[in-house]
Amino acid sequence: MYVPAPFAPDDEAVHELLANHGAADLVTATPDGLTATTLPFVYDREQGRLLGHLARANDHWRQAIGEALVIIRGPDSYISPSWYASKTEHGRVVPTWNYMLAHVHGPLTVHEDPSWIADVVRRLTEHHEGNRPEPWSVDDAPEKFFQGQLRAIVGIEVKITRLEAKFKLSQNRPPADMDGVIEGLRATGDEQGARAVETHRP
Repeated sequence: MYVPAPFAPDDEAVHELLANHGAADLVTATPDGLTATTLPFVYDREQGRLLGHLARANDHWRQAIGEALVIIRGPDSYISPSWYASKTEHGRVVPTWNYMLAHVHGPLTVHEDPSWIADVVRRLTEHHEGNRPEPWSVDDAPEKFFQGQLRAIVGIEVKITRLEAKFKLSQNRPPADMDGVIEGLRATGDEQGARAVETHRP
């Protein structure tokens, strides 16, 4: 990954993205070429791994060869040059895109043990339901139904052996331009993008 110095995040910022991302893309080589599946992962920081599950009917887990790549994204936003103070000063500005991104590399392990898979399902559910006013729990579903669902999926584990990250959030722009980006994003309703620029500005 090409990461200019202004866009290199610190370790804690990367861990935060890994711990609190939306769906990610699992990419592996297969006999038919590259294959990608979109799915959520739970980040196990202590053991340096990503955990998730795939539908048993999805051949991706059977065909995967070699190292996996998991592409994890944070907020991303179109940046209009009209938001820059520099536009009125000299006009030498162009559109760009802001984003937060991590590439996680490592071997893919498939798990078919129902108790291992159940643990991952519970961890994923608790992570995404935990802050809701009335969080749904796996135990809200009938046990027989839950066990049937477990038989329809396989667990996956990606051990993190290499990690690259890039937070491109207008850090290379003058302070007045960054102010304009934050204001412009808020004006378009992109509060998440504006907050990312604010949080990671130099």
